[in-house]
Amino acid sequence: MTSKQRSYLKGLAMTTEPIFQIGKSSVTPELTAAIAEALEARELIKITVLKNCLDSAKSIAQVLAERTHSEVVQVIGKKIVLYKCSKDEAKHKIVLPQ
Repeated sequence: MTSKQRSYLKGLAMTTEPIFQIGKSSVTPELTAAIAEALEARELIKITVLKNCLDSAKSIAQVLAERTHSEVVQVIGKKIVLYKCSKDEAKHKIVLPQ
C-alpha cells in the first residue's frame, strides 16, 4: 500500500464510527472471525480498544492484521483502522488512488 492510498483511507476513516470494541478479553477467535466478516462486507473498519484491555493498540492491530489478512491503516491512541479489499468484485466499495 502506498502512502497516497494510506492517506486516502485515513481520510475516509475520519468520518467512520468504530464498530468493534476490544476489552479485557483482548483478541479472541470469535472477535477475529467477526472482524474478518466485517472487513469483507465494509472493507474499511474502525476499532476501539477500551481502557481495561491490557494489550497495546499497536500490538492488537498487528495481530488482527495477520489473522484477517488485512492492512493496518493507522493506530491513533486507542483507535485502530483496518483495510482489506473485498474478494468479491461486485462488493468493492472503496477505489484506491493509483
